[in-house]
Amino acid sequence: MNSRFPFLMRSLMFVPGHNERLLNSAARSDADVLLLDIEDSVQPEENKQVARDTIKRFVKEGKFRNHFVFPRVNDRESGHLLQDVYQLTIDGITGFMYPKSKLGEDIYFFDKLLETIEYEKKIPIGTYKIIALVETTAAVLNAQDLCQASNRVVALAYGCEDFITDLEGIHDAESKSLFVPRATIAMAARANGVIPIDTVHIKVHDLDDLERNLKIAKNLGFEGMLVLNPKEIPLVHKYFSPSAEEVAWAEEMLRLAEQAHSEGKGVAVKDGKFIGPPMILAARKILKKQELINKKSKI
Repeated sequence: MNSRFPFLMRSLMFVPGHNERLLNSAARSDADVLLLDIEDSVQPEENKQVARDTIKRFVKEGKFRNHFVFPRVNDRESGHLLQDVYQLTIDGITGFMYPKSKLGEDIYFFDKLLETIEYEKKIPIGTYKIIALVETTAAVLNAQDLCQASNRVVALAYGCEDFITDLEGIHDAESKSLFVPRATIAMAARANGVIPIDTVHIKVHDLDDLERNLKIAKNLGFEGMLVLNPKEIPLVHKYFSPSAEEVAWAEEMLRLAEQAHSEGKGVAVKDGKFIGPPMILAARKILKKQELINKKSKI
């Protein structure tokens, strides 16, 4: 974990902001992050104000206090963005997911909008964070710029279905068409201290296929996944949480490294292998993530 902020983001679950039944279910879930939607899943348009009002009520009642809360707002060309943000810059909201990002200037614009509202409401500048949602070919090609456009950006998330539509490609059964954008997003995020979040798994009842995709995401360096259904969360958490063996390995690496340092040795050795700086860094990241998980479990 090399993110700018100590956020636990294994599972980020979308919930329609106007649906009280699903919001209550989400509040009881073990998801790390709730993405309370005001965008695509909230139709017709008059329901967007219903969503804002309902989200505000649930937040003020403390129903989401055990989660990071990031409403997914409407994009800058929708005509809804100002009201989304102005009404929901309240205590209990961690930040916002910004959709349809294409250029770094989209995120920069959103950053300055947040700054203006924070200033007007006398909220400390920088309070609200941003998850940038990558849904277009342009966004994939500009992934680095999206990460660098604002210090508020804490995560870069991949939305594959809109991306495939924009690409005019095919979401094949083996997900080969998603490999390059996935790898690009993960690398751009890691290069900038931002958390990379993999795309939703649209076959929500096919847990075998979910596990196949989780293995790919884990191998590519993702730290979490967008989720559509609570039933996906246990498997998602399994893959994005350190195993007991990984924690034991990490503790042993640090113990041996500290022992070598105290004995004046330049490097530690285990099973005939040198314990170099990359292994020590990996061990520290594992233990930091486990610390965040332990902290959540005590809430």
